[in-house]
Amino acid sequence: MIDGLGDDTLYEAWLNRNAIREEFSDETFAFKQMDLNSGDAIALRIHKEIIEWLKRPILDDYQQATIIFTLEKNGLASDDAFRLVSNQSSMVISAQSQSGLLYGFYALIRERMLGKKNIRMVSAPDQTLRMIDHWDQIDGSIERGYAGASIFFGTPDHLDNPDKGDFSVLTVQGDPFRHDRVRMLQYARMLASIGINAISLNNVNVRSQGTDLITAPYLDGVKEIADIFRGFGIKIYLAINWESPIHIGHLKNSDPLDPRVETFWKTVCDGIYHSIPDFGGFVVKADSEGEPGPYQYGRTHAQGANMLARAIAPHDGLIIWRAFVYNSHQDWRDRSTDRAKAAYENFEELDGKFDDNVILQIKFGPIDFQTVEPLQPLFGKLTHTNQMMEFELTAEYLGHQIDINYAVPQWSKMINFDTKHSNFADSKAGEVIKEGSVKSQNSGFAAVGNVGMTPFWTGNPLALANLYGYGRLCWGNQLDSSEILSEWIEQTFTETKVKTRQTIFEIMVESNKTYRNYTAPLGVGFMVIPHYHYGVSVNGYEYDKWGTYHFADRNGVGVDRTQKSGTGFTAMYSPEVARMFEGLESTPLELTLFFHHVRYSQMLSNHKTLIKTIYDQHFAGFDTVSKYVADWSMLEADLPVDLFSEVQNRLKQQLENALEWRDQINTYFYRLSGIPDELGREIYQ
Repeated sequence: MIDGLGDDTLYEAWLNRNAIREEFSDETFAFKQMDLNSGDAIALRIHKEIIEWLKRPILDDYQQATIIFTLEKNGLASDDAFRLVSNQSSMVISAQSQSGLLYGFYALIRERMLGKKNIRMVSAPDQTLRMIDHWDQIDGSIERGYAGASIFFGTPDHLDNPDKGDFSVLTVQGDPFRHDRVRMLQYARMLASIGINAISLNNVNVRSQGTDLITAPYLDGVKEIADIFRGFGIKIYLAINWESPIHIGHLKNSDPLDPRVETFWKTVCDGIYHSIPDFGGFVVKADSEGEPGPYQYGRTHAQGANMLARAIAPHDGLIIWRAFVYNSHQDWRDRSTDRAKAAYENFEELDGKFDDNVILQIKFGPIDFQTVEPLQPLFGKLTHTNQMMEFELTAEYLGHQIDINYAVPQWSKMINFDTKHSNFADSKAGEVIKEGSVKSQNSGFAAVGNVGMTPFWTGNPLALANLYGYGRLCWGNQLDSSEILSEWIEQTFTETKVKTRQTIFEIMVESNKTYRNYTAPLGVGFMVIPHYHYGVSVNGYEYDKWGTYHFADRNGVGVDRTQKSGTGFTAMYSPEVARMFEGLESTPLELTLFFHHVRYSQMLSNHKTLIKTIYDQHFAGFDTVSKYVADWSMLEADLPVDLFSEVQNRLKQQLENALEWRDQINTYFYRLSGIPDELGREIYQ
């Protein structure tokens, strides 16, 4: 098999090779003022993409070619930026780095596949770091993975290795790496085509032999992956176990102020960079959900992160330190503790105390990737700390890649939320991340990955739209989520009728709202089955240790997070945003129960009572999924059999899920409130 050509049986997602080859069948390529013998990995990859993937010739004389790559200092905003200019005889792709040319190449393919011919554009990414965090385990399983086994770890006879909910990791005998070069090449191509430039390979909850990935002989497998992804402009990161000095170095502690611990990490970093000179750095989950960290030694997160930062700094590496730190042993009887405040309380006072190669990775909301959350108030509050906003592609709380849920509108809303902090030139969240960072190049977005070894990469083929959309939002924060969806559909379903593509668009475009309608109401969150997080369990977490309570009683439901009478969480925002969330009438409807405990008879901003809103949304959510099932069934003749069947089977599960959510939520609140549905719809008693 020719390196880079791929396997004809591998699903190509939005990069339909045959359609792309047909579109470019008359084109010839050339390189102006470029030395392909330089050994640059990205330049060599561009060459292979043309020769082996597109099957088009590269000419020695650029004046005879129809598409010309030009490397030049052209005043663009960043090394990843590019310019596309077409004239009567040729298209010129220009950039000031090889990575810019790579992104320009894929942008040209996208524009052409969307039917555009006369192309003139200048494009630069809004975020510098555009990252995917894989939660893959060394035994081939993926924590919170819903698309089969890992594409990086495992063996060919273990392709289906789902998350079992117990988070156990099996001991691996022999080589733990899958070595599926074909799939890794295609995945790297997919990521590069949407502008992703960093991936972390393993789960932040580092278990079993995953701790040893930072040492030989495991580094040989990491190097193989890095060698593949390097040509696509993607750096490799590893999640580390804070107690590695104990488990690997046989030290007595992992205290960040112990010189022996710092020496251990310097030695580890030297070894990694000897094998992988462009290694990106470490992702760290510390003092969170049972994971060890600096708190156990009386040290701060800044002291812990900075120790690692000093060890990796000589190699220009980064430490990405997750801010997901909260009390996971909360007493439900204690109404004063508020999990939403945890990240702010742990990290706000450390602003300015992290080294400039440390990045805080902060979840977009204050709880945990729920169906709807407000923006995490740290964004805009931190002004001297490198930051990344974290999203979740894998649908842990959003339908497990069974239920159709195009979540890009939700992410776009967070990125473009106006923090109203007046000390920024642009106070939208996506902008304050950059402006509030010590080094803007050490900031960006990260998302938990959603691919696996299933035939369509993400289990449900339609879940690929979230991967595509995330990458496009990283590059262009203000891109319209509906337009992104249209792009994905046009490139994915290239051989279908216009009506088919329109139906798919209509099913998906408001699917995030549909999912929100039939799950936990109005931002209250966490009415899910414990551990698995798929399916309804109204009180599953209500008396548990995790701090995710809804406080429903006979009078009302919701969490009072106001300054006037609640936990005071609203005070963590800028004064203008705080005032908005403080008032029931001014709080956005979908966040009502996140910020307020509301009586069932209370009239809301939609001119309905709370109880009627709950009933209406859950009936509407189920009815919409019923329509999805019917609409999808009409597409059978125009779609590949396996793709149609995969989505159809998942839609049937989604309908069953939506039914249980509708009936259990409505019944629960009817029993508590005693208020019947004024429209007489069936609610079980």
